[in-house]
Amino acid sequence: MTIDRDFADATRFRVCFVCTGNICRSPMAQVVFAHLAKQHGVADRLLVASAGISEYHVGETADPRTLAALADAGYDAVDHRAKQFQPEWLDGFDLVIAFDRSQERALRSLARGDEEQLSKIRLLLAFDPDATGPDVPDPYYSEDAFFGTVLHQIETAVGRLFRQIQPAMRP
Repeated sequence: MTIDRDFADATRFRVCFVCTGNICRSPMAQVVFAHLAKQHGVADRLLVASAGISEYHVGETADPRTLAALADAGYDAVDHRAKQFQPEWLDGFDLVIAFDRSQERALRSLARGDEEQLSKIRLLLAFDPDATGPDVPDPYYSEDAFFGTVLHQIETAVGRLFRQIQPAMRP
């Protein structure tokens, strides 16, 4: 996927999930969201991407524990390659989803006070009224099993986000 080229298609709703390095949380959300779109027959009406705030892992695959948690849940992200979020993407995406407040702050600083861009930046758990806090924890420094816990939290919130925008996706 070439994000810059895909921005030109204004008929698609464009969502980017942004975490720290684009190897744990954001690839999980991208895969889950794309799966829901395909399941509901609206994949052709969406551009779903993910990126990281940092450049630490650019070009790398998703963390092996991410891939394992996704595979255990029936998802596939083996083709994922980490990207760094670019400031100009704020104009191209309709919604930019952060996983914690530090990423949200970093994205908001890229918007430089542009109200239209600022309105696109949201925390993922803002879409889950049952969430116990604003942040999806980073599993990177945790036990392998915690990746499954984080995936479940992401599945719940992404499902609720999808249900909110799905009506706009109908033909």
